[in-house]
Amino acid sequence: MLSDNKDGCCSTHLIDGDGGFNVAGVDNFMKEVKLAECGLSYAVVSIMGPQSSGKSTLLNHLFRTNFREMDAYKGRSQTTKGIWMARCVGIEPCTIVMDLEGTDGRERGEDDTAFEKQSALFALAVSDIVLINMWCHDIGREQAANKPLLKTVFQVMMRLFSPRKTTLMFVIRDKTRTPLENLEPVLREDIQKIWDSVPKPQAHKETPLSEFFNVEVVALSSYEEKEEQFNEQVANLRQRFFHSIAPGGLAGDRRGVVPASGFSFSAQQIWKVIKENKDLDLPAHKVMVATVRCEEIANEKYASFTTNEEWCQLEEAVHSHSVRGFGRKLSSILDTCLSEYDAEATFFEEGVRSSKRKQLEEKLLQLVQPAYQSMLGHIRSDTFERFKEAFDKALKGGKGFALAARECTESFISRFDEECTDAIIDQAKWDSSRVRDKLRRDVDAHIAEVCSAKLAEVTSLYETKLNEALAGPVEALLDGASDDTWPAIRKLLQRETDTAVSGFAAALSGFEMDVESRENMVLRLKDYARGVVEAKTKEEAGRVLIRMKDRFSTLFSHDQDSMPRIWTGKEDIRAITKTARSASLKLLSVMAAVRLDDEGDNIDKTLSLALVDGKAGASSARSITSVDPLASSTWNEVPPSKTLITPVQCKSLWRQFQTETEYVVSQAIAAQEASKRNNNWLPPPWAIAAMVILGFNEFMTLLRNPLYLGVIFVAYLLFKALWVQLDISGEFRNGVLPGVLSLSTKLLPTVMNLLRKLAEEGQGVASGETQRNPAVASKSFRGSSSTNDNGDVSTSATSEVTSENGTEYSSSSLHDKMQ
Repeated sequence: MLSDNKDGCCSTHLIDGDGGFNVAGVDNFMKEVKLAECGLSYAVVSIMGPQSSGKSTLLNHLFRTNFREMDAYKGRSQTTKGIWMARCVGIEPCTIVMDLEGTDGRERGEDDTAFEKQSALFALAVSDIVLINMWCHDIGREQAANKPLLKTVFQVMMRLFSPRKTTLMFVIRDKTRTPLENLEPVLREDIQKIWDSVPKPQAHKETPLSEFFNVEVVALSSYEEKEEQFNEQVANLRQRFFHSIAPGGLAGDRRGVVPASGFSFSAQQIWKVIKENKDLDLPAHKVMVATVRCEEIANEKYASFTTNEEWCQLEEAVHSHSVRGFGRKLSSILDTCLSEYDAEATFFEEGVRSSKRKQLEEKLLQLVQPAYQSMLGHIRSDTFERFKEAFDKALKGGKGFALAARECTESFISRFDEECTDAIIDQAKWDSSRVRDKLRRDVDAHIAEVCSAKLAEVTSLYETKLNEALAGPVEALLDGASDDTWPAIRKLLQRETDTAVSGFAAALSGFEMDVESRENMVLRLKDYARGVVEAKTKEEAGRVLIRMKDRFSTLFSHDQDSMPRIWTGKEDIRAITKTARSASLKLLSVMAAVRLDDEGDNIDKTLSLALVDGKAGASSARSITSVDPLASSTWNEVPPSKTLITPVQCKSLWRQFQTETEYVVSQAIAAQEASKRNNNWLPPPWAIAAMVILGFNEFMTLLRNPLYLGVIFVAYLLFKALWVQLDISGEFRNGVLPGVLSLSTKLLPTVMNLLRKLAEEGQGVASGETQRNPAVASKSFRGSSSTNDNGDVSTSATSEVTSENGTEYSSSSLHDKMQ
């Protein structure tokens, strides 16, 4: 319940007559007077005294409050019930005054002492200054009303563990003519007696009164009889409450003062403990109040931080990208939050305040840590991406791999450290070394990956060069197999390997590899070169039979000038065959094993003795060795790893080679014999001699009768015409029987054709045709040639001759033409 706010005193019922604490009213009172903003710059004054002793009147005049006063015309009665609270108007610092219910009232009866002790203990616990209102005429009396009040004050004082030093100001009301100098010693003596008579704990048996209280004594004239003088004295007393918390002031002892923001909670808890009739441990209570209030302040600041617009924007931004000045901005927000906590909690117990501040700081740091980690993650990823770009650019620029890797790594690790420094939060001692180590691992892994790729690229480049430089020439050398093939291959391998190794070593120099690694890579390149030769040799060995047949065909079918052979019958086929097969065997011996180490072997000799030399040689070899030299799976002096074709395989290949080349040889022999037959058309010499001797008489008869000679000549011409027309030599190329059968079917049509031509010529002459000159007759004879269905030229001849001269010319022309 809050009374009229006249003049800003805001009087409030703190504790009602039934002992109920007005929490809502106190909270509202604190908001109205802005007590929470005062910190420790406030003082609490309370007043005790018998009922109807003018306490409220004194407070209203002294502090300009508006407490309800007793109506003197209605008689003495209870005016103040419970405890009221108000702000002193016009006094700095902020001063709160509590008006306690009067003691020794008839309204409470038996419960008076219980509430009296509770309210007194409450006033001592929360007040800096306690005014004890007493009548002047009670001083020096043994049973005066102030004696029970003082006993109550001193007794409850013992229930305060380690209480602070409180100012007890005795206000003597309705002062008589007796000077204050005479009244004060008597009052102090009475107070000391009461102190000595009050039971005290063992720890305070000998503790003097001055250890607990500063005793002040003031006297005021009667308000009713000497109001003007009363007001003047109250005005003077009011001045003493200005700056009361300054050193030496009325409330100068600030030990155990609860900060203003915790006053409501502290007062509520103190009253709760008092109501439960427990001893009040003020230090523990102070810690408890500080704990609750500091925690409330911390929670408020934490909630305020979570809704801080600047922090929310920063948190949202850092989740998507790095923020420049992140550490500075976040440190500023955190510092503001913690500074606000310090400002509000500065007056609470230091240990509790520091503990709660530390907890608040830890909660805030725990809240912002994900954002900080996100920031570090962005810095790491951005730095790593920039590193990869710079590293790739440096390599493309021709910089050595190791130098580029070293410079880029140092540069971007340094940049990472700088950006992490920019992201550092002042309030946190977080270490970015783990993220830095991860960045370093990523960088090293990328360098290793690129290094492997670059080394593989360089290796592949030189392997490709070696493959191009060796594969083709090796194939050509193997194709032209001879005794110098393998020495030439070894020389080629050495030359190309040295060239490649020189360039390869120069390319590796930029990687700054250790000697052992570099030598291993060079050795692998050399092994690759040998592998190319061995693989090519193995590949050619797989086609050795084809190569042998091609070589045999080339040598057998072409002469020394590489011209195709024509088998005329003069060639030595046996010698040609042996030469071609020897060359093919040389190819087989060359490809039988890999000979890159210049180690001698007897493969060529063994194959020659076993396969090419005649039966006598083979028999001689077998008689010497007693076994077949090719009946083995290995060659002497040749390790199995270098063997491409075993002796057994060589023997099998040679047998197959001979089988597949025999047909070519037999064809050559047949062609040679056919050529001989075609070219040998004359009879044997003995037959010619016999014909001359036996036909001498017939020859002489022909000489004596020229007509026979003409008939023979004409018969020759007709036979020659039939020979050409029937193509007798061509018909017999495919054999005698096919030739005879073909001629038997063509003979009669050809003869009929010749007779028809002759008949046509005879009819032309009989019809009186103009006599042809010799040239025309010759043309007519030659023009009578025609082509038959087989493409052969047929010649027509006339059987009727009109003149001797014409007949002789035509015969000569026909003879010349046939020749």
